[in-house]
Amino acid sequence: MRSRLPLGTIFGTDRSGRLRPSSDALLLGIGIASLLLLVGIGSTLLASTLGVWLGGGPPPQRLLVVALLLNLALMLLGWNRHQAQRAAAQAQEAAEEHARALAAPDPLAILLNRKDFASEGAAMIERAGRARGAVALLLVDLDHFKAINDMHGQPAGDVVLRHAATALIETMPPGSRIARMGGDSFACALSIAPAQPAQVQRLAERLLARLSQPVDVGGVRCQVTASVGVACSGADCPSIKALMRAADIALYTAKRNGRDRFAWFDRSMERELHSRNDLEEALRIAIPQGQILPFFEQQMDLVTGDLDGFEVLPRWQHPARGLLEGESFLPLAEDTGLVADLSLSLMRQAFDAARDWDPSLCLTVNLSRCQLRDAWLAQKILKLLTETGFPAHRLQVEITESALFDNLPLAQSIIGSLKNQGVRVALDDFGTGYSSLAHLRALPLDRIKIDASLVQSMADSADATAIVNAIARLGESLNLPVTAQGVPNDAVETRLRGIGCAKAQGLRYGPPLSTAGVRRMLAERRQLVARPAPDAPVQLPLDVTNQRLVG
Repeated sequence: MRSRLPLGTIFGTDRSGRLRPSSDALLLGIGIASLLLLVGIGSTLLASTLGVWLGGGPPPQRLLVVALLLNLALMLLGWNRHQAQRAAAQAQEAAEEHARALAAPDPLAILLNRKDFASEGAAMIERAGRARGAVALLLVDLDHFKAINDMHGQPAGDVVLRHAATALIETMPPGSRIARMGGDSFACALSIAPAQPAQVQRLAERLLARLSQPVDVGGVRCQVTASVGVACSGADCPSIKALMRAADIALYTAKRNGRDRFAWFDRSMERELHSRNDLEEALRIAIPQGQILPFFEQQMDLVTGDLDGFEVLPRWQHPARGLLEGESFLPLAEDTGLVADLSLSLMRQAFDAARDWDPSLCLTVNLSRCQLRDAWLAQKILKLLTETGFPAHRLQVEITESALFDNLPLAQSIIGSLKNQGVRVALDDFGTGYSSLAHLRALPLDRIKIDASLVQSMADSADATAIVNAIARLGESLNLPVTAQGVPNDAVETRLRGIGCAKAQGLRYGPPLSTAGVRRMLAERRQLVARPAPDAPVQLPLDVTNQRLVG
């Protein structure tokens, strides 16, 4: 396709505003003259050369040969000059566009929308293909942006979005295309050399650093990180649609790996995503069909040596893959929001199974971060206790401290409602790096549970032993009993008993048992009692707000 010089490159304007020939017009005139001269000289030399070949003609004049060569050189010089001026004009235009973007009062207003970005991105890929270049696409998603809106209101969220847009405009090089894809998601496209991925990597690192700078929101300093998915056009991504899909898969990987980072797309991510989608579909079927079963890990009293109760652990009786442990599907359930239904189903089965256990035995269940965002969680648990006839004082719920970060006041309300009905509360995985005395003071806790990795390291790590000892002393000073998780053997149990841990659980006391396995063990120990009558009337409990539950 021929390049066309716009009128503004052929004619300029003088001070009075009248058109005058520009340097490009001069170059154009020289080019036309050179072309005519080339035709004239070339035809003369061609005739002389043919006469020599055919015999009898005079040889070409040397002056004409020199003139022809000079004419070719002049044409090449003019073409190179034209290309240089054209590149300079394009660079100036991109710089002016970038400057206008920086000067815009509302950076969000100048960003492309999804439709325009797709159109311009497709054009960029087409141009890059002709020039043997490539287009890099960065999909940017702000981490936990919803929490900003929930805690500080929508105006605060708008401030954060404008901060993000400004960071993108200032970080991306001139000529890039930047769009707001919706909500707190953005996209950036830029032309690169295919052999220079390090350029895009440095750009992504600068972008993450810029986005993570604190934002002043009505006098409150907010810090929002971002996750970035990066993909490059080529054989795997020949179109803008394929490129955006690849970057979206990479973005998902960046979020799953901890957020506040970027990830490059590769084909293994796509295969993993297909596998994950298949697992998610199977999990959605498994929960209502009762394939997620409770298994029970023994909890021992280290003072008396007696069985104190059980912690409920999920197991998936998969129809094709057999019995799966929680680590293989719980993260997926968390990410997809299925963990709430899974947990309630697990609790119902466990409560029903434990109704005829010895009254001294308690049940411990884990509450996820997702569940602690549900303002009706306490009522749902109390309703299950009522329907199954399991006493509230025999239930202990466990929360991790990281689950409190989203909304501590809501977590306090949920825990308070459960505590008012007799349910006990434990802080799980203490010592993993999140723990703070502020949360120990803010929550009405009944117990601290030491993280299993620390307990398992006590056999060969003096530092781990010192940390466990410090946690035990802290629990003693706060009048909070301590449970050690993951006890592997007798040697570690002896150390824990000497330190003063009240309870312990782990493989030292056997693997988790199925419902039938627990019943056999308790029957041998004579720790089963008669079940209450199934049609016995029950009284629905009241929560702290005096709202009666509906059965």
